[in-house]
Amino acid sequence: MQLRASWGALAALVLAGCARAAPQPPAPRPEPAAAAEPFASTYRPLPSQPTLIHNATILTAVGPRLENASILLRDGKIVAVGQDVTAPADAVVIDAAGKWVTPGVIDTHSHLGVYAAPGGAALSDGNEATEPNTAEVWAEHSVWPQDPQFGLALAGGVTSMQILPGSANLFGGRAVTVKNVPSRTVQGMKFPGAPHGLKMACGENPKRVYGNRGKTPSTRMGNVAGYRAAWARAQEYEQEWQRSSTGRNGDERPHRDLELETLVGVLNGKILVQNHCYRADEMAIMIDIAREFGYRISSFHHAVEAYKIADLLADNGICASMWADWWGFKIEAYDGVKQNIALVHAAGGCAIVHSDSPEGIQRLNQEAAKAMAAANQEGMNITREDAIRWITLNPAKAIGIDQWTGSLEPGKMADVVIWSGDPFSVYSKAEKVFVDGALLYDRHDPRRQPKSDFELGLLPKEVAS
Repeated sequence: MQLRASWGALAALVLAGCARAAPQPPAPRPEPAAAAEPFASTYRPLPSQPTLIHNATILTAVGPRLENASILLRDGKIVAVGQDVTAPADAVVIDAAGKWVTPGVIDTHSHLGVYAAPGGAALSDGNEATEPNTAEVWAEHSVWPQDPQFGLALAGGVTSMQILPGSANLFGGRAVTVKNVPSRTVQGMKFPGAPHGLKMACGENPKRVYGNRGKTPSTRMGNVAGYRAAWARAQEYEQEWQRSSTGRNGDERPHRDLELETLVGVLNGKILVQNHCYRADEMAIMIDIAREFGYRISSFHHAVEAYKIADLLADNGICASMWADWWGFKIEAYDGVKQNIALVHAAGGCAIVHSDSPEGIQRLNQEAAKAMAAANQEGMNITREDAIRWITLNPAKAIGIDQWTGSLEPGKMADVVIWSGDPFSVYSKAEKVFVDGALLYDRHDPRRQPKSDFELGLLPKEVAS
């Protein structure tokens, strides 16, 4: 019987997979959240077979390049990596001679599912541009799992991504991290244990959106006043709940406020700030605001001028999620240099190549290659071992999942890509993509090239089947 490789058909296999307890994050300090997490992840790894990939060039993202090496995947995890790895009797053995193996690619900045294909107003669900502060909204409540762009990203080696709201607002709402797997629901894609992100935005976008309506903010100083007022309210809200929990408030529980609940989650360290910000001076101001209110910024996104404050980012442990060469499309993006990513890396910072694009997410390896080449033209000596971290381990760190994925190490999730050649060559393609050890994409097997159910009536039968 022929298997139809659609997201919907493959999603049914999720229910047959072995259940696995979700990793638990560190316990936070008391907060106003009432009960168990709503909209909890129901993700379960798809069925997999023990698999040995051997004779490959392997980039682990945590050490030197390994030549003629092997990697063993079993029960959804990486078991061993090296030059003396043997296969168990029941393993599928893949000869990867001439090919390269890397961790799965991770994108810190995606809008797949919230700006779904084929596009248009009916599928434009990423910006709740009704108030400068919409911290109460969650991107996952807009994600359409049938977006055909998920499959295209998988063909580019992307195994996980953070899906964010847009940047119209000072506080755009919660981001969600997903595994790039077929599912009927967004909960079935949610990365178990991954923290939420909070999308914030600096600069031109929020002041333009609300200034054009005759509202505040309409200036950068209005932006900063809006951030500070919101964080001050969040601190008061947190204190009200703490007084209630200790009986010092007459046991009267405060009215639940979903907007402030999100901000208190940041103050408690459970939600990671993902800050859209282009200019160096504005990033420095955002760092000062974070210090004033006692939270930390996980990553600045776009960060076209990150190179100007690379030392400041490194000193504060803040990642920068950047483009290889997008610049100049508006004033705050004007002062870009192609060595931006490498300069952040050279300063000891956490450099990341992100997409913010349904096309760019399909070739993040090539975007990293462009950034590496631009740096090396200036004599910076960036290696492939450096560049692979920009699209794997560093993104995992920025979105809080690096303890589980992002590198090829024993015990981590078997999120693995086999490339036809050097992944930083424009001629190389992802040939096989594993998520938790399950082979979800095979360039040479149409049955392992998932298509969204939305596409099945649009594609020729031989492609859709």
